[in-house]
Amino acid sequence: MSRAKPEDDEYWNSSKFKAFTFDDDDDEFSRLKESKRAMNSILVVDDDDDDDEEEDGVERVSWSGEPVGSISWSVKETASSIRSGSERSFPKIDTTPSLSKQGSGYSLSSLFKGDLYDTAVRTYAPELRKPKSDGKVTHINHCSNIWEILFQELMARDVALRHYVHYLKEMGEQKLLVELMKALGRTEDMALMQYKEHLNIKDEGQRRDFLKSCLGLPFSQDDATHVQDHYTLLERQIIIEASDKKADAEIFKKFPRKASILNMPIITTLYYSCFYHYGESEGTYSSPANIRKTFRISEKQYILTALGARAKLKSWFDVDSLFNTKNWLGYTKKRSPVGFHRVVDILQKNSAPVNVLQEYVNLIDSPELKLSVALKYKCHDIVINTYRDLKDRQELVVYREKLERDSPEYRKIQELLNNVQIRWKN
Repeated sequence: MSRAKPEDDEYWNSSKFKAFTFDDDDDEFSRLKESKRAMNSILVVDDDDDDDEEEDGVERVSWSGEPVGSISWSVKETASSIRSGSERSFPKIDTTPSLSKQGSGYSLSSLFKGDLYDTAVRTYAPELRKPKSDGKVTHINHCSNIWEILFQELMARDVALRHYVHYLKEMGEQKLLVELMKALGRTEDMALMQYKEHLNIKDEGQRRDFLKSCLGLPFSQDDATHVQDHYTLLERQIIIEASDKKADAEIFKKFPRKASILNMPIITTLYYSCFYHYGESEGTYSSPANIRKTFRISEKQYILTALGARAKLKSWFDVDSLFNTKNWLGYTKKRSPVGFHRVVDILQKNSAPVNVLQEYVNLIDSPELKLSVALKYKCHDIVINTYRDLKDRQELVVYREKLERDSPEYRKIQELLNNVQIRWKN
């Protein structure tokens, strides 16, 4: 393999235009691996129970609009960023090639002047003339041979290679990119780029079949799992969509569907299932339990999603059932994988009655947090009882002034203040 000519190196290294980078932290292909976060896209659940954005995420779950965070979205975002205006276009160079040759060391700067393929043919045509044993020359005209030689030449010029990859991406030469990645031995990148082609398929049935054909590609282990999930999810959504379009159940009449479930993220699909198909047996594709098991959704994420859906329907019995557990003695108590203050926030946003709110406020462990939440949502009984337990007469007096005179809560505070048996601390 010949070395790059000095003028080649000078051209590529001095170019002010952005080149592709093969570094794992920076390259565009690594963005495709955002697909790993598809399961957490709409509702981000982490260990910080005080994250207000997380609470908002629950209520924003919807099955209308752009499926933000899905595998499809991740790849689409990558595709749009590649063509965004933030990246400067590839240099406009004089289209008249000035080829130089010394041995087989051709000037690669000419490859970006005018039509790339035509230039490659003109530049490397001599390489494609293979002498037979009898001395005769045979032309090999197949384009794959031309690109094979071009790729070999590019591999000897790292900087030019990065520019070339950027150029192909900017020009939308997807097939050439796939072939180049294959030639470079970057099989995982090749697989991800080929997978990205599903964005160009509008028909859901054809898209499903295409995703199925991608399952055997050489993805990394994690990406292979998520591509499998994408295929399984779309396959299931097609079945649910076909069934629900014809459904005449009362809930579909009372709450008409806003949009198709097709191509929605997994958490949106789970929310939809909890809204329209709650209580179905695990054996049905549309069952929340089936979706949770199939896509390995965590208990915390499932609880938050189901809570948002059932609270939206004012189904307080179902809300209770999410948290009710029995101990070994058969007693029922409420347990939650998330803080009960977050449960209260979701219930309040869905206009839960005061008695429901107060039940869950009382389950908050921290006295300070319980009081703060009770004050925020005007759970008067809890506020009054907390100040009473703290023996805080002054706070009771202040709170009494915020209530309607002669209301039950006002009278309750008055009775406590008049109780001589209570030893107030102030």
